[in-house]
Parts: sequence; C-alpha cells; structure tokens
Amino acid sequence: MTFAETRTARTPGRRALNALGLLVRGIGHVCGALLLCWAALAINFSNLPWPWLRLTLAIAFAVFGIWALWITHRPRMPWVFAGLFLVVCAWWATILPSHDRDWRRDVAVMPHAVVDGDTVRISDVRDFDYRTRDDFTVRYKERTVSLSHLTGVDFYVSFWMEGPIGHTFLSFVFDNAPPLAVSIETRPEVGEGYSPLASMFKEYELIYIVGDERDLVRLRTNYRDEELFLYHLTISPAAARRLFLVYLERINELHAKPEWYHLLSNSCTINIVRYANVAGRMGGLDLRHILNGLIDRYFYNTGLVNTSLGFDELRRRSNITEVSRAAGNGDDFPQRIRANLPPARP
Repeated sequence: MTFAETRTARTPGRRALNALGLLVRGIGHVCGALLLCWAALAINFSNLPWPWLRLTLAIAFAVFGIWALWITHRPRMPWVFAGLFLVVCAWWATILPSHDRDWRRDVAVMPHAVVDGDTVRISDVRDFDYRTRDDFTVRYKERTVSLSHLTGVDFYVSFWMEGPIGHTFLSFVFDNAPPLAVSIETRPEVGEGYSPLASMFKEYELIYIVGDERDLVRLRTNYRDEELFLYHLTISPAAARRLFLVYLERINELHAKPEWYHLLSNSCTINIVRYANVAGRMGGLDLRHILNGLIDRYFYNTGLVNTSLGFDELRRRSNITEVSRAAGNGDDFPQRIRANLPPARP
C-alpha cells in the first residue's frame, strides 16, 4: 500500500475522532455553563442577609467562571473554578428549611391530622372571611370526618394568567359532610412574593393548606381574579380513601419537619401525581404534570374525567369562575358551584 493510499484509509478514522472530540468538548462547555448558572443563581437566592451582597457575589462568581473556563488558557483555572463550585455546594447544603420565620398570616399555621380507625380529626382547617385578597379575618377550625363516608375526589385547576401553567389542588368529597380542600403551596414570609425561578433555589418552604372551599375557592375567583375549573375525577371511593390517607400522612410529616418547595420536584401537581402513585395509580410521568395548565386534557385522554362529552364542552361546563363569584358565602357554597357540572361518569 502506498503512502497516499494509507493516508486516504486513515482519513475517515481521523474525521470520526475529530468529531468525537468536538462532541466531548461541546458537552463539556454545556455542562460548565449549567454548573456556572446554577451556582450563580444559588448565591443570588441564598441566605446571605443583603440582596446587594448576594447579587454582587453572584455576578463576581459568574464573571470569574466565564474567565476561568473559556477565556484564560491557564491549565489550573478550571480546577480553581471546580473548587469554588464545591464550596458553593457545601454552603448550599447547610441552608435548611424552618418552621420559625415571620410568615404571612394566610400561611402562618400548619395543619395536623389524627387518624383513629374510621375517624379523622384535622386541626387548623382554614376558613378565612375575606374582604379583599389581603384583608381578611383569620379563622381556623377543627374538622372531624369519616373515611367510610369519603366518596370521591374533585380536581381544581386555577389560572392567574393565560398559558400552560396554573395551580392545582384537590377537594375530598364526603356524603355526610362538606368537602375538604387541600392545596399544596409555597409558604411565603411577610413581604415575600412568588417567583418560579426563586422557587427552585430554597426560597420558599412548603405548606399544605387544608381548608373550607369557601376559603380556598372564593379566594381565587372572587379576590385574586383567577379563572377556575372544577372536575369530578372518576376514581373509586376506595382509591379516594387511599389517596386521602397518603395526604394525611404527608400533612403530619410536614407539620413535624419543614421542607423546601421546588417547582419541579416538590410542588402542587407533581406531588398530587406522586401521591396518586402511592395510592395505586398506574402510569408514568407526563409533560402535562409539569405544564399543569394542560392537566385537564391529560385527564380526558386517560379517562380520569367524564369523556361522554367532547373535551371543549367538558372544559366549558367545568369553568366555575362566575358561578363561584355569584355563589355567596353560605353553607351551600359547595353545592352551588357543582350544580351544573357534568357527573364524574356518564
């Protein structure tokens, strides 16, 4: 074989090696960028006392990381960046959730449940009387319900703006008592608002608000101007009871030990699906569990709601926004918002 023939034969192998090298370097650059972004955001949303200091340190870390990874060619600089990144990770691990903060009044009290055979006694069930979204009379009560009288589960989807993201919560329905709503939410401190990005960086603790529907539903439709949809789920009473017991266990765990809220791993719809799995649900993760504003379409496709109607008609009839606004604050509120809903099954 001549030199030219040998060189020609080796060319495809060299090209493959070059392509592999470019791919490895590209993956390295992407990983470096992700680690850099995460660490900078972790510093910015950390527990340091002053916002200006957090922002300054975050920018300084980002600038140094860009210089160390992509501008300078000193061989030790990537290792220096790696060391600083590990320091940020170690510090991050020391930031722990707490029950002892200056909470907003609407999330100041954690519920607790006692299960005694068929009887469930839940303390600190929220039943606020609202004048505006921020002006209300604080009122908590104790509810006692029977597992044997739990007949079903209703699912709420609430939208504060148009788009594929909303808030979801459940209401457990009894045949001898008013429904009991449970909403998995952030637990903000006084003066603290909600940021989806911040929620992924230990900014908010987690709370399960157990409340009367006159509180949780009317707050969203009447005082926060949200659009609210209510769906009967087609699960059996036995499955509803299993799910309720899972919820009660988690409520008590959270009462004993605080946890961080996380948009992608410890939030409303993600946890609902997780607890449904524990209670016997079959099925995997779906993108609509994260883009939860589309969850009703997922329910329709999987037969968890009444499919005798077309989806658009079901969704139209499940919009209870105006019905809730007109229903008043009486004891018949749960019946009035359900009066024109399609049944759970055809």
